Amino acid sequence: MACIMLGRVTGVAQNNDELTAMVVGLLSGSLTSTPAFSAAKATVDAVYESAVSVGHGIAYIFGVIGVVLFVQIVPKLSKANMAEERAKLTVVEDGKEKKKYTGKLFELDGHGFAVFALAAIVGIFIGMIKIPLSAKGLSGTCFSLTTTGGCLMTALVFGHFGRIGKFALMPKESTLKIFKELGLLLFLVGAGISGGDGFFEMFDVQYFFYGVFMTIVPMIAGFFFAKYVLKLNLLNNLGSLTGGMTSTPALGTLINTAGTDDVASAYAATYPVALIAVVLVSQFLIILF
Repeated sequence: MACIMLGRVTGVAQNNDELTAMVVGLLSGSLTSTPAFSAAKATVDAVYESAVSVGHGIAYIFGVIGVVLFVQIVPKLSKANMAEERAKLTVVEDGKEKKKYTGKLFELDGHGFAVFALAAIVGIFIGMIKIPLSAKGLSGTCFSLTTTGGCLMTALVFGHFGRIGKFALMPKESTLKIFKELGLLLFLVGAGISGGDGFFEMFDVQYFFYGVFMTIVPMIAGFFFAKYVLKLNLLNNLGSLTGGMTSTPALGTLINTAGTDDVASAYAATYPVALIAVVLVSQFLIILF
């Protein structure tokens, strides 16, 4: 049997498919994960894309506000002395100086457009790779990172190494900012139009509270796990939490609250793992249910 896109399960009642699409949308919205949202829309049947969009829209607002408030309230409740907390921040080093390439890197173009395009092309091909799943009940189904996951993985690799030999793999910061803002703008406009078409028909207040639950529970559980099991200090704890919740707005708020941008190192350590994980989980939820 030919492979089908991940999440395409046959023989399941239509209302169950729509509910699954709604739940996955709530998950991506509660974690403010645009890549997970995009991957979910690419995975479900076209008829259920609006359910993903509606779920994402319902949970997104509290997904942003909840984490932003959390990183402000916790330091106040714990009566933290920010000067002392800043002194506890440490950047993990292996005791050796990192070797930096001192030669001049060759840029494919002055602004980095070519590198950006290269990452997108490579990511699209990686997203097209399909891995057959032969587990019971999943015959004929394939796992795929989709375009979103493929581009994300490629960008992470490019960003980590920064170069191949003497060729630079990092676009200029100004170029990244333009593409990020423009891409997100166009994506959300498209998602809003498709989601708005059936928003009032599908909206239910209980979905909002499900989204609140999906935001609060992992956030609180992660905070206490980091505090009592991993023994992280407050700012490293909250920094890693903002990354784990894939919340860039919360990181900005935490930087203002802490009075230092050193908390961004903890955010950067957890953000890629969380981003990839929520993309994969969203797809597996669709295929399993």
